[in-house]
Parts: sequence; structure tokens; C-alpha cells
Amino acid sequence: MRNVKRINKLSTQLLGAITLSLIVSFLAIMLVSRLIGYFIDKHNPENLSIAVYSSLAVIIFLVLIVTFIVTFIILISKKLRYLKLISNKIDKIANGEMGLTIELRGKDELTQLTENVNYMSRELHHKFEKERTLEQEKNELITNISHDLRTPLTSIIGYIDLLKKGHYSNQQQLQEYLEITYQKSNRLKMLIDELFEYTRLSNQDFTLNKNVVDFGDLLEQIVGEYLPIIEKEQLLVNKSIEDAAFPVLMDVDRLVRVFDNLISNAIKYSVKPSVIMISLQKKGNHSLFQIINKVEKPPSEDINKLFERFYVGDKARMEKNGSGLGLAISKRILELHSGQISADFQDNTISFQVELPLVTDYETNLKNS
Repeated sequence: MRNVKRINKLSTQLLGAITLSLIVSFLAIMLVSRLIGYFIDKHNPENLSIAVYSSLAVIIFLVLIVTFIVTFIILISKKLRYLKLISNKIDKIANGEMGLTIELRGKDELTQLTENVNYMSRELHHKFEKERTLEQEKNELITNISHDLRTPLTSIIGYIDLLKKGHYSNQQQLQEYLEITYQKSNRLKMLIDELFEYTRLSNQDFTLNKNVVDFGDLLEQIVGEYLPIIEKEQLLVNKSIEDAAFPVLMDVDRLVRVFDNLISNAIKYSVKPSVIMISLQKKGNHSLFQIINKVEKPPSEDINKLFERFYVGDKARMEKNGSGLGLAISKRILELHSGQISADFQDNTISFQVELPLVTDYETNLKNS
């Protein structure tokens, strides 16, 4: 809700305009009365009829009214023009020109009204753009997921058709077709699971099951589980975890998925043999995790587009079986933890940084418990 300081100057200005208009009107009446008195003296009052006197009284009254109206309009003409400008702008906003703003003039209730209209216009524009972006993303999501689901599904149908018609020459070829069908089925299941997970995480009503956990201990455990795979892929790990407590309020299962994804990607895309560098340190009231590895080429022109939904080329999909949702899911999980993720690429080296807020009063609470 936007708070606006209340200003009560318009009523004062209107009262001032009315007062000044009355003063000018009375001055005009005095001037007209003098002229009428001169006219009566010149023509002898006894010779003038009641009709003449009535006409003179009407003239005086009309002068009073006309002078008051003309003076009042002149005094408030700027406000009237400004009010008309506001009205025209509001009409344009109502007809779809959201984001349109009105020039601020003065410091009265009309200015306050203008500020509120401008705020409303900007908010409507922001919400409209957000809705349009969401609609565009939804269409892209449908297009991309349709493409990604169709590819393994087409292969599964093709190989099942071959098996159904008995189009295989020997038992070895039969096993080969079954193995390919099994792999494609798992790929299809993975895509559906990731799509379901991303959709669920994007739901505004989704809540995490959070507990305070030492991030350093959790990272040690995750890296330890990956060591056999890393050694098998002719890679080494250079691990640097600061000797300190890293209490983070987290949904453990969800955050484990984030770091599983980052470490898996580092293993998958690293130049072999090479070194994967993993570090964890404190940065103010946040923990800073980094994973750095060498790759053959940059994954995209804009490295941070990796976090967009389905930002994976067809070649990457075919060669690495990437779904394009892993990093988007990771980003969403970190947002739900009030954290953030970013990436950088320099000299064939890609690095991912993850920041998570620390529970600053954790050690104090631990001592008091």
C-alpha cells in the first residue's frame, strides 16, 4: 500500500478565489453605481420611471454576477486546465495506455490525485507486462515441453512397433531394442517429473519444510557421495570449506537437489581430466558457495540465460540428455529460501555462485537451550 502525505490546499485556494472574486465584484458595483448616480443626476430623478430604476437595479445585479463569475474563472483557469488534462490522461489510461503518467503541478489535492493516478498507471502497466510475460512463458513452456516429450515418445513408439512386428534379426538385437526403449521411457519419466516439480514450485501456495541445518556439514556429505563418480570421470576435487558454522534455515531435500544438480553438471560438462573447485565461505550474513570447472566452450552467449526455463539447445539435449529445467528448478528453490544463484564464464572456466542467508542468532539460541 502506498502512503501519500495529505495536503489540504485546494479548498484554501478556492476560498481565496471566491473572496477575491467578491471583492472585485463589489469594486465593479461601486464603479457602476457611480456611473448610474451620474446618469440619474444628469436626467433629474423625478423624470425617471419605475421601469428605468428597475432596469438600473438589474444592471447592477448582472454586473455583480458577471464580474464574480469572470473573475472566479480567471483565478481558477489554471486548475481547470490541469483538471481537464488529468481527465484526458485518465481516459487514455482507461483505453489501454497503461504506464502513461501526468505532469505534476503544484502541491495541493490535485497533485495528490495526480500522484495516485501515476502510481496506479505504473502499477497497472507493471502487472500487465508481468501477465504478458507469464502468458508468453506459458506458451513457450507448452511448445518446449511438447517438443521434449514428443522426441522420446516417438522413439518409444517406433521401437515398440518394431518389436510388435518382430522386425529384429536375433536375440541380441531384441535386447538392444528393449534397452533403448527402456532408456527412452526413463527419459520421458524424468521430463514429466521435472515439469511437475517446476510447476509445483511455481505455485504461489507452495510451502517448504524448513529446519535449521549446518550447510557446511551438508555440503561435506554431498561432495563425499560424489567422490567415486568424480574419480571415475578422471576428475579431481579441490574442496575448500571455511571452518565455521553455517546455520541455514532450509528444506534439506530441496536444497540437496540444487547442489546435486550443480555438481552433476560440473561432472558432465568438465574437460577430462581437470579439477573441479568447490568452496564455501561466509559473506556477511550469508553463506557463499562456489563451484568452478573447466569446459570446452561457453554454454550460451548470456551465461545467466541458463536459469531460464528450457534454455538448452537441441544439440545439448541430444548429446547430454539435458531437460533444460534443472537450473530453472534450482533457481526457484533458492528464491523460496531467500537466496540467489548466478553464473560467470571466463577463459573456458564456468563458475556458479549460490548465496543463502544465515540464521544469525542460531549460536545464541543454541547456548540458551
